Amino acid sequence: MKRISFILSVVVVLALGTFAAACGGDDDNGSGNGNQGGNNQGGSADKPATKEYNNPVVPYSVPDPTAIRAQDGYFYLYGTEDTRNIPVFKSKDMVNWERQPATCFTDYNRPDFEPGNPDATRSAALWAPEIRYIKNKYVLFYSLAEWGNGWVSTIGYAVADKPEGPFSPKGWVFNARQMGVDNGIDQFYWEEDGKPYMVWGSFNGIYIVELDVTDDLVITPKKDTMVRIAGNAYEGSNLWKRDGYYYLICSTGSCCEGANSTYITVVGRSKSLFGPYVNKSGGRMLDNQHELIVKGDSRWAGTGHNSIWLEDDDKNVWMLYHAYAKGDPGRGRQVLLDKIQWDADGWPTVAFQTPSNFADVPVIK
Repeated sequence: MKRISFILSVVVVLALGTFAAACGGDDDNGSGNGNQGGNNQGGSADKPATKEYNNPVVPYSVPDPTAIRAQDGYFYLYGTEDTRNIPVFKSKDMVNWERQPATCFTDYNRPDFEPGNPDATRSAALWAPEIRYIKNKYVLFYSLAEWGNGWVSTIGYAVADKPEGPFSPKGWVFNARQMGVDNGIDQFYWEEDGKPYMVWGSFNGIYIVELDVTDDLVITPKKDTMVRIAGNAYEGSNLWKRDGYYYLICSTGSCCEGANSTYITVVGRSKSLFGPYVNKSGGRMLDNQHELIVKGDSRWAGTGHNSIWLEDDDKNVWMLYHAYAKGDPGRGRQVLLDKIQWDADGWPTVAFQTPSNFADVPVIK
């Protein structure tokens, strides 16, 4: 009898050990509610870990980032001029960014409002750049702006042979008075089937208009094609297309209040480029209805104004965006990177809808 009892005891101990190991494995993997390491998208702890990165990927104030994978295979990133004349960063992998020695402009060729603009009271600030490769040139769009003076807002552009510049101002696409849209900033260039478009606007409606782009890069709007596609809650708009849907990505909330910033990144979608863009229940972005992509958490505030989404070499989609570190908001709006995930119905978000602390790196071959 004692022998039988001993054998039963051994069996029970072994079973409990196996159960404990299984539970411990879940915690190590950071799955479910047992994840104590924050929002982590890294490899499993019981497997060889893939290479990971930590946010922020640019630990400097580079608000409103825009990025491109250039013809040389490198990624280049630019942002609103917390560094005067617009800084340039270069990367092989979207993770490790090296600041380039020169800015896009100098004080000698710095863009400004059109001569004689009656609304201008001072020289323009350079906000929200947007980089594209058009007709074998790198074209940098930017918002010429004065804080609190929305009707002076102007969208200009410059061209360069190389993504790091030097950029030469080429002209102006349009201004707020010309289009009848107060605070006409935050431009986004989109091209499809040989037709170029511009989406723009900041808390006075989001609009789209077809553009005319000549071979020598004179860019003007076809104003009769102008359509409003979202309400007054948004700015920093972007587009993405997937599986027959157009996705309108915007920022909403307060951008620039440090740790108290309420900026979040949201989305609606449409079967037509010109809308209507709707949320999951059919509510229209024209009525300020949307779905959440990313919001702040205990570490980050003001998560928004993303670059055009970028693909890695496995066609994963990535989003670069800015945020304030709540523990050190004086560092400004740093640049974060997160992978876009798609649910079963084709809606985009990031894991846990908050910035990752660390995650697997993009696939660059």
